[in-house]
Amino acid sequence: MSRNSSYAFSKPNRASVTLLAGLGVQDDVHAGETIRHQFRMTYEPDLPNLRQVHLMHEELFDELALRGFEVRAGQLGENVTTRGVDLLGLPTRSLLRLGADAVVEVTGLRNPCSKINDFRTGLLGEMFALDPLTDEFTFKCGVMGVVRRTGTVRPGDPVVVELPPLPHRPLARV
Repeated sequence: MSRNSSYAFSKPNRASVTLLAGLGVQDDVHAGETIRHQFRMTYEPDLPNLRQVHLMHEELFDELALRGFEVRAGQLGENVTTRGVDLLGLPTRSLLRLGADAVVEVTGLRNPCSKINDFRTGLLGEMFALDPLTDEFTFKCGVMGVVRRTGTVRPGDPVVVELPPLPHRPLARV
């Protein structure tokens, strides 16, 4: 669990984070009803914030370690780090029940930015994978979501996935 009240690439780990319905992570710079992404606020300030919560799968850190990159929870700016959940394989509008109360609706994929290379040189290239069947890129650096139900989330809390009704729409960058 990670949050930061000021703009910085990495977010300090916390014993818990509180997710606020319609806003995001309490005391996190990206919380709000409208866009809080520093770059996008300059040209789309009034659009709804579809990036209230950033979730990343811890398995990515294992993969990156095999390629010589040491990365820990919160260092890539995520709020919630999961294990055992195929975040990238979820359809848009999936619900993630986090802990006892919190519910996050998945809105899309995190769009990797050049600041990843500022954090670790060469890391940005590891955030993409080319699908040989479709010739399309897969973005690997997590998913974004909006908070549908308020709750506090702690490391080790269960994550329960609820898929939306069919037909499912694949995740796109938000």
